[in-house]
Amino acid sequence: MPGRTRKRTTALAALGAAVSIACTVLTAAAGGSWASDTSAAAPFACRVEYTTNDWGGGFGAEVTISNLGSSAINGWTLTYTYPGNQTLQHGWSGGWSQSGKKITVTSLSWNSTVPAGGSVGAGATFSYSGTNAEPTDFAVNGSACTGTGPTTTTTTTTTTTPPVDVPAPALRVSGNKIVTAEGEPYRLLGVSRSSGEYACVQGKGMWDGGPVDQASVDAMKTWNIHAVRIPLNEECWLGVNGTPGGAVYQQAVKDYVDLLVRNGINVILDLHWTWGAYPNGPDWHCKDEHAVCQKPMPDARYAPQFWTGVATAFKGNDAVVFDLFNEPYPEIASDWNKTLGWQCWRDGGTCTGLPYETAGMQDLVDAVRATGATNVLVLGGLEWANDMREWLAHKPVDPLNNIAASWHAYSFNACASESCWDTQVAPLAEQVPVVLGEFGQDNCGFDYMQRLVNWADTHRLSYLAWTWNPWGCSTGAVLIKDWNGTPEPGVGEGLKAHLLTQNPYATR
Repeated sequence: MPGRTRKRTTALAALGAAVSIACTVLTAAAGGSWASDTSAAAPFACRVEYTTNDWGGGFGAEVTISNLGSSAINGWTLTYTYPGNQTLQHGWSGGWSQSGKKITVTSLSWNSTVPAGGSVGAGATFSYSGTNAEPTDFAVNGSACTGTGPTTTTTTTTTTTPPVDVPAPALRVSGNKIVTAEGEPYRLLGVSRSSGEYACVQGKGMWDGGPVDQASVDAMKTWNIHAVRIPLNEECWLGVNGTPGGAVYQQAVKDYVDLLVRNGINVILDLHWTWGAYPNGPDWHCKDEHAVCQKPMPDARYAPQFWTGVATAFKGNDAVVFDLFNEPYPEIASDWNKTLGWQCWRDGGTCTGLPYETAGMQDLVDAVRATGATNVLVLGGLEWANDMREWLAHKPVDPLNNIAASWHAYSFNACASESCWDTQVAPLAEQVPVVLGEFGQDNCGFDYMQRLVNWADTHRLSYLAWTWNPWGCSTGAVLIKDWNGTPEPGVGEGLKAHLLTQNPYATR
């Protein structure tokens, strides 16, 4: 984006290496692709920074061209060559191509101008075997980057800088996109990390024995994960039931969120399990009044209080997104009456078939905004967040208009085909951002999920797969074999490979 002094590394959150090369480039002759704001073909000073993150057999690379001159330049073509067998896989924020060992990156319409003192960045992923030596022959518009300003003797200087962790960006809603504070489109791409919703009420502690340390976050980075959804339990947060509870539970959540955000990973906090007895529910439904299962709707007793506490804790940190309730299904209590279901979803109160007073989505929006929190809110639809057809018609009022839709799409859901996604979800995505908050399939393959992420990429949706927990994949929805991030065959391998091709900042 023009005017940014340093574009966030988008191939992977952690930078494995950084090479900064100061260089001088002469502007193109009249009629060339690069002309300064003054028509004179004067020397132009620049710096090219090349950064990589290598995961063995592949790597992500970002190049940043900084304009050290006194006038803007318009239109750029960067070239360089790799000494090894590095092969281009996928590029963003520029037109990437490869001929033999030579890489060419051309400007796009939205980033072709680089103002004086500004910079422009682009990135790509590559495969390789053997060694991954760094290129050194950067050139812009055919002129070598040789390392000096316009009036000094040409020299080349190479320096190495340590990796830099860039915090996750603050986010907001703009039209049908989630954007950064600077207005750059951004997608939440990653996974859910289960256990905060159940461990505290099942005698399993806070995170069910799983690590929440730097090493565990580094494992996520090897997958190019840029967002993590954390399910929570309202009774544990409030100290009503479960151990740990209250202040200890809250601090554990805060510490994990802070760690992820520091590492460039956005966090979605999800109200997953809630209080509310449903004794007349179907046989398969959990009927316990405590927050030990997924209820049809959040309760008025604790849910607004939960969101008041969470919003107070995280207001001012807009890198954190609030998912107000995991998977609503109030229509089941009214014999699948969707009209009554959507009314209950938005307005809450006494809902047909539910014996406890519910909190509607409007109640929860109001609870968050009353704290002064400006965080993005995401709201799931009916049928366990799979039915989005009346979402827009029942969208709650938000004084900040900072609301996105949360859609869940498993292979066993009713809406599980491209034709359904085209008719029910695509029209919604044209109006508001859609976050695919959970998705997976009922076996350990990746065929359904591949179709879904391909469709989501085409429509620029965010998505977070279920789940980053080493539970052993037998019926699907388990991504890893261990906390080191070893992918499960099929589902994990497929998602990891796909995420490594994605860039949350890309608008193409």
